[in-house]
Amino acid sequence: MTKIAVVGTGVIGNGWIARMLAQGYDVVATDPAEGAEERMRRAVDHAWPHVEALGLAEGASKDRLTFEADLAEAVKDADFIQENVPEIEELKQTVLQNIDKYAKSDALIGSSTSGIMPSELQANLEHPERVVVAHPFHPVYILPLVEVVPGKKTTKAFVAKAKAFYEGINMSVLIVRHEIEGHIADRLLEAIWRESLHIVNEGIATTEEVDKAFTHGAGLRYAQYGPFLTFHLAGGEGGMRHMLKQFGPALKKPWTKLEAPELTDELYEKVVSGCEEQSSGMTMAELDQNRNEFLIKLYDLVQEYWPQETTKTHV
Repeated sequence: MTKIAVVGTGVIGNGWIARMLAQGYDVVATDPAEGAEERMRRAVDHAWPHVEALGLAEGASKDRLTFEADLAEAVKDADFIQENVPEIEELKQTVLQNIDKYAKSDALIGSSTSGIMPSELQANLEHPERVVVAHPFHPVYILPLVEVVPGKKTTKAFVAKAKAFYEGINMSVLIVRHEIEGHIADRLLEAIWRESLHIVNEGIATTEEVDKAFTHGAGLRYAQYGPFLTFHLAGGEGGMRHMLKQFGPALKKPWTKLEAPELTDELYEKVVSGCEEQSSGMTMAELDQNRNEFLIKLYDLVQEYWPQETTKTHV
């Protein structure tokens, strides 16, 4: 696949554009919003020093990016199309129907939805077999994970094609075998987010204290091993066998809450004021710059220590 089209140039779409350009692809982008092209080029300029720090593929250049306002024209010759319109099911279905109508029948289509299941997106498509969810993580041009989720009508050939493409742009592909709302990573993050809101709502800790509890503890460990190997290690010589026997009964204790708290005006103000106080003295641009520099350094480090993959994903 050599010709790439990106539909929707918001934060995620522009992240995809920067990553694909950095890997030496020609990219045509489309978005009907007024001023979209100018915002897109500013976003790519902002991301470029960071993708340079990670390493550019031969021939990579921002000059290989073009903007085409007309969706039909943008996708007609593309081998691969990444859709990134807002997280509204009806809107995504409409846009995907238009992409399906004008794209080549063998073009692969990935949707950057964080929660909608692919079978719902495939409704009313002439070629649903070539549609997958391809859910990345912000900033897309730095973080390597992409969740690839086939729908009921997606063929194995297109799943394999998607896996090969994303691996070819230096991404770590997680094939989600059974489609589920929120996929895998967002379901885990949502659980942490719900519990964080409960803790702030009940006055147990501030937003800054909740963040510190994670960044100075579990967050550091999880960057390397994740929850299962972390708890395996917590079991000492007995590993997970010992850990489950000793601490398994604690899972029945009401340490966490499954449902999110009601977003009252009081909770809203606690969360907003807490975050604004935490970030006091730094602009959003400065926070973004700090985050990107940190992630690049961390990514370089953890690659040396990540466990080797022990299983292969079958598609």
